[in-house]
Amino acid sequence: MLSATRTAFLRASARPQSRTAALVRGVSVWSNVPAGPPDPILGITEAFKRDTDSKKINLGVGAYRDADGKPYVLPSVLAVSARFLPSLSRTAFADDEVCALQAEDKVISQRGDKEYLPITGLGKFTNAAAVLAYGKDSKPLQEDRVAITQSLSGTGALRIAGAFLARHYPHSREIYLPAPTWGNHIPIFRDSGLEVKHYSYYDKKTVGLDFEGMKRDLKSMPDKSIVLLHACAHNPTGIDPTREQWREISDLIKEKQHFPLIDNAYLGFASGSVDNDAFMLRHFVEEGHQLMLCQSFAKNMGLYGERVGTFSIVCADPLEKARVDSQIKILVRPMYSNPPVHGARVAATLLTDPKLNEQWLAEVKGMADRIIGMRSTLYDLLQELGSKKDWTHIKNQIGMFAFLGISPEQVDRLAQEHHVYLTRDGRISVAGITNHNVRHLAESLHEVTKNDA
Repeated sequence: MLSATRTAFLRASARPQSRTAALVRGVSVWSNVPAGPPDPILGITEAFKRDTDSKKINLGVGAYRDADGKPYVLPSVLAVSARFLPSLSRTAFADDEVCALQAEDKVISQRGDKEYLPITGLGKFTNAAAVLAYGKDSKPLQEDRVAITQSLSGTGALRIAGAFLARHYPHSREIYLPAPTWGNHIPIFRDSGLEVKHYSYYDKKTVGLDFEGMKRDLKSMPDKSIVLLHACAHNPTGIDPTREQWREISDLIKEKQHFPLIDNAYLGFASGSVDNDAFMLRHFVEEGHQLMLCQSFAKNMGLYGERVGTFSIVCADPLEKARVDSQIKILVRPMYSNPPVHGARVAATLLTDPKLNEQWLAEVKGMADRIIGMRSTLYDLLQELGSKKDWTHIKNQIGMFAFLGISPEQVDRLAQEHHVYLTRDGRISVAGITNHNVRHLAESLHEVTKNDA
């Protein structure tokens, strides 16, 4: 038999709800949230996946691919994982390569503890990363005046940079980005509270650097403006200033007292030489610029999903470094508290173990050389096909990306008629080109551009 209380509850529950109550319950809290625009890169990938043609090529993804178009894990990274397993007998396997592969499978369950890192990350990694970028003879490093923290790859480093500038840079809340720039730069800095502006960089007529326009804009900016610069392998154009042009840019920025924020996502990956790719950064440091550096190890170590990077600031002296370091910790703590450990351990080992470091540098050069080789092959095939268009820029550009200098309509034709997918601004990931698909790409490019003047 039901209790009186239970009976009353059931009767109340059975009564029809008022119209107003039903309407209120039917409107979601999030009903006014608008749908955002689709990500352009993901859209390209989805279209590529739907395409059933055997000749299809995806040149939109900004990740390295091997000679067969497959994701690539560096052998040195696999070898590093074995180093994390002191309890695993390396002699249990036939050779080091097999051991490394076995170790990668077992690294999660058999390596060290899972304790939190400090807010600024793994010191062994950040110290080695700073030496890699700034150079072992760097005065700021020798004088202990570089504040550095591990970050969630390059994107996380840029987000810390934006937040630090918005909170502490006393002269401006505007940041000038090259036009064009990596698409994520714009929302990162807007969400950080900075006002985004642009300076000239790309010349459509020459498919090269608009150096005069860049200098003009640097001169016309208000003094002490924040200027973002790509250290090497500019994304998305693949167009870098020459060393002499960098020297001129440095002098101009110093004259105007602008503040350089340097995005360095491709160190070693552009030319195959860390020292060559670090020229711009090291020159600016030698010239006395107090700058910020955002560093990523996604591309040059293939640690995309591990999210390994650093953010650093060149300070005036060790006391200033200590104050800056304390404010970096205050920013990081409510963002993500502290960074992940596994990728940092991998990177630290690659940077500090002499044998593995040598192997890693050779692998980085191998990746860069393959991309450079694909540029030359594509150019040669276009010449062989009799293209009247000047494709020299394909060889002159550097790094993972290339701007083809074609129209959005021609990009659409490449996808619709030839099953070749890239962003509508004409940017391709050269890493997506292989010996198996480069002829089809060249023939397709020639077909859609043969009527160009």
